[in-house]
Amino acid sequence: MPELPEVEALAEYLRGNAVGRPVGRIDVAALSVLKTFDPPLTALYGQAVTGASRWGKYLGLQVGDLYLITHLSRAGWLRWSDNLTATPLKPGKGPIALRVHLGTPGAAPGFDLTEAGTQKRLAVWLVDDPTKVPGIANLGPDALSLGPQDLASVLKGNTGRLKTVITDQKVIAGVGNAYSDEILHVAKLSPFATAGKLTEAQLGALHDALISVLTDAVGRSVGQQAATLKGEKRSGLRVHARTGLPCPVCGDTVREVSFADKSFQYCAKCQTGGKVLADRRMSKLLK
Repeated sequence: MPELPEVEALAEYLRGNAVGRPVGRIDVAALSVLKTFDPPLTALYGQAVTGASRWGKYLGLQVGDLYLITHLSRAGWLRWSDNLTATPLKPGKGPIALRVHLGTPGAAPGFDLTEAGTQKRLAVWLVDDPTKVPGIANLGPDALSLGPQDLASVLKGNTGRLKTVITDQKVIAGVGNAYSDEILHVAKLSPFATAGKLTEAQLGALHDALISVLTDAVGRSVGQQAATLKGEKRSGLRVHARTGLPCPVCGDTVREVSFADKSFQYCAKCQTGGKVLADRRMSKLLK
């Protein structure tokens, strides 16, 4: 799933390549992706792109007084082309959900919003105010905007597990499964620690890790072409998606906890004092 660094990089890419170009046509191949109908997409035709922004993990183009906003969800992506074909998309065929032509179709660049897999969750809204997108209206403070005391305040009294809490977009916007693994590893904190019971030292370590991991990832991502962002993200990960490999800090084996539709990784030696966290998948196998 694209998280804050990748979405920020995509926004920067669009600012450099889409701003100033007129919207020529928008093709919708998956009707379920469009969550609004008024104003219609045709309201954008002929108007120039004036900006590109990020709200948490939401990405948006500003076109005149309107915003075309997307949430790429788990398997969505933005694919840029310097010369999109003018051939209309066939509904329900292939991974492309929506195509934006920036200029005369067939003679101009643009981009596709694509989604792999069978769980179609990619969503697009056209609104005159970003806060009319329900998810944006409910976002917590952006992860990179938090100072040490801000972080302490948003976690205070929260009885949830730390991993779950820092990936809750209503608490902190922008952090997802992958970067939360990286942040907790750098901070040397257990994913199962109670969020509201961290010591002052632990809160300081968490804040330092939050800012350093995301800032480093943004620095590596911004300037990359959209096609290379995924590979750049994978190359910078220390523990996430590295189950069974040695921890780059201590050499211990990176372990995994699996749930119904996702998993997370951690180093027991670095983060939990050597304790192996309960994995429901393994518990079921051992019964």
